[in-house]
Amino acid sequence: MFGYQAHKKSVDILNFFLIATTYILGTRNTFSNPHKLPKGAPCIIVSNHQSQYDISPLIWHLRKLHPKFVSKIELGKGIPSISYNLRHGGSVLIDRKNPRQSLPALKNFATYLQENNRSTVIFPEGTRGKKGMPKRFAPNGLKTLFKYMPNAWIVPVTINNSWKLVEHGAFPMNIGVHLKHNVHKPFPISEFDDVEELLAHIEHTITKDILITKQT
Repeated sequence: MFGYQAHKKSVDILNFFLIATTYILGTRNTFSNPHKLPKGAPCIIVSNHQSQYDISPLIWHLRKLHPKFVSKIELGKGIPSISYNLRHGGSVLIDRKNPRQSLPALKNFATYLQENNRSTVIFPEGTRGKKGMPKRFAPNGLKTLFKYMPNAWIVPVTINNSWKLVEHGAFPMNIGVHLKHNVHKPFPISEFDDVEELLAHIEHTITKDILITKQT
């Protein structure tokens, strides 16, 4: 009703309070970003994915980048506020089982971000790994974004420990968990001539700092 800026501010505030609700459990959130973020250019924020509690800190702490999400189509309904934002806040919902839907949707999404100097968050693992163990990054979504966002900067982020909050499922949640988001140095896509080399560099940058808990 009140336009893009009002919607964005509402989403920012919502995610601030979503972070704050975890403090009831003694949760700590550390968001480390010693780097200067790009201005006047679109960004592709690439991260590993451990739980739904990865997302609010990214939205809140990187709010100046106007982050949008590449999300699975199932999340477009059934979750109050969040589903609405995914449908109407500039994000893209893709059907991972249907390339005829997902690839054109990603292309249009990337073009929108390129033209408006906005940013996306993408979790290339696709699904969350158990106990923080990273899955192999799927390349197709990133390759589409690279192609249609040639001026973009990559902002790699490593997330640790958010899986511990939901180790036993949605309930009961663990107490005293220390969630860590570590932003690595941003760099432009144009630094790399070879796409495969770029993908390997991103994956290595993110996964080398993941803290792995041994499976029992």
